[in-house]
Amino acid sequence: MSKVKVFIDNREVIVDEGTTILEAAKKVNINIPTLCYHPDQKIKGICRICIVEVEGQKNFSASCCTPVRDGMRIRTNTKKVREARKNIMQFILARHDGDCLTCVRNGNCELQKLSEELNIKEIKYDRIVENLPIDESNPSIVRNPNKCIKCGRCIEVCHDVQGVGAIDAINRSDDLKILPGLYEKISDVACVYCGQCINVCPVGAIYEKEDIERVWDVLEDKSKHVVVQIAPAVRVSLGEMFGFKPGSIVTGKIVAFLKAIGFDKVFDTNFTADLTIIEEGSELLHRIKNGGKLPMLTSCSPGWIRYIEFFYPELLDHVSTCKSPQQMFGALTKTYYAQKFSIDPKDIVVVSIMPCTAKKAEAVREEMNSSGYQDVDIVLTTRELGKMIKESRIQLEDLEEVEFDRPFGIATGAGAIFGATGGVMEAALRTVYEKVTGKELEKIEFTALRGIDEYKEAAVEMDNMKVKVAVVNGLKNAKIILDMIKEGRADYHFIEVMCCPGGCIGGGGQPIPSTNEIKKKRIEAIYNVDISYAIRKSHLNPVVNKLYDEFLKEPLGHKSHQLLHTHYINRKN
Repeated sequence: MSKVKVFIDNREVIVDEGTTILEAAKKVNINIPTLCYHPDQKIKGICRICIVEVEGQKNFSASCCTPVRDGMRIRTNTKKVREARKNIMQFILARHDGDCLTCVRNGNCELQKLSEELNIKEIKYDRIVENLPIDESNPSIVRNPNKCIKCGRCIEVCHDVQGVGAIDAINRSDDLKILPGLYEKISDVACVYCGQCINVCPVGAIYEKEDIERVWDVLEDKSKHVVVQIAPAVRVSLGEMFGFKPGSIVTGKIVAFLKAIGFDKVFDTNFTADLTIIEEGSELLHRIKNGGKLPMLTSCSPGWIRYIEFFYPELLDHVSTCKSPQQMFGALTKTYYAQKFSIDPKDIVVVSIMPCTAKKAEAVREEMNSSGYQDVDIVLTTRELGKMIKESRIQLEDLEEVEFDRPFGIATGAGAIFGATGGVMEAALRTVYEKVTGKELEKIEFTALRGIDEYKEAAVEMDNMKVKVAVVNGLKNAKIILDMIKEGRADYHFIEVMCCPGGCIGGGGQPIPSTNEIKKKRIEAIYNVDISYAIRKSHLNPVVNKLYDEFLKEPLGHKSHQLLHTHYINRKN
């Protein structure tokens, strides 16, 4: 590719032909403001905040979508440019619900930050803010259309990354609105509640349904025994909300905080991730040996489950019947744990802290009550936990690290890697290989399955059988694999599907921003957690084995099927 030389604010820059002005400016640390632009999305050129002056041109150019030309001279910080950007920003603000103090994104809002940077002191246009109803029709996601700045980020991630299309642009120009199809509520369309729209929204137009007050209330209720579980991806991301670098591991500090505010027990979802591997691995081997539906598809990700229920219900027999680790934990807490510690299950409240907005909807599925009670009572996202910490005034960085409680606090490295795309498959292979061959797996790292690539595959020799596996993340990639299954072209035994790009570390409830660069650092941390464990294979977890001895008896047995397995729903019609 040929190179071009351009001058930005009198600084010489040599870049590849086709590079945008914005990208070229970044090369020399010139910071052009943006709003509709997102580093992981296509260029839109909608908001025009990124305008610059180009010598010889009468009109401004949007730097995010204008390619450089050899010899181009660009000015990014003239009075004319600054005034034009302020004018654009004032126009946006005049049509925006500017109640910042009570907004969920107060202090972490791109519009708010940009207004400060552009030194906006007044809004010279008449304010025209529609008082549209807020959509709280579902268990996971809230839409406030009055906050929407019509940047189109949510539409792109829903259509082009997730392939769901639950929201779209309706009308044009000043009448443009971003809504679920046919002006319906989110609960009335095929939304999977993945929350990827939340992660890319620059303002507070879409966010998770908050359950913080419910948790404070149950902690105050002395008649309740309140336990909490922490998902693997939370511990490598929460710190970002408190100034820690992305990928910082703050597990012990989270446990310390949760104990400090009054939880009776603080447990680790990694424990039931280990349990999931035993059940799911046993199910895979049973299908292979007995002519069951193959390839088998993982079932840990509730957004993915809703996707296949909506769009490919004819393939539901391919999905593992295992509940997710979150739901297995709830079922066991209100049965095994309740019996073991002589606690009436009606007095137990199970709280989950998850990186995922879809987990809120999963918890209230009608079939998730095999314990006789709702398995999981309340789900908080990572962001909600961060808000609770801030509200408590407890300083996370000052807390001494504390270990999880027993029995559900004992886990392996295999359980930890569930938080990254490819992790479920790698954990399963560590166990399935040793169960099939009776031999110790010398190299337990399946590096071919790691990373945020959209599609990965591997083949593992197990005695006289070659087990072929694949990993996909992001629902648009799931569609590719599902179409392959329908057409008889998916020559695999086992396929891991994660709803969110990058897996749970990129979940819809994670700290914002959540760019690909940040996701890579979270994934690296997940594997560092794995390495830190003395035991790194799920079937060697001593407490899981004790659970089978004392209670479940055997994988895929009667008790396991009753408590740890589920069924799915055709939502297509």
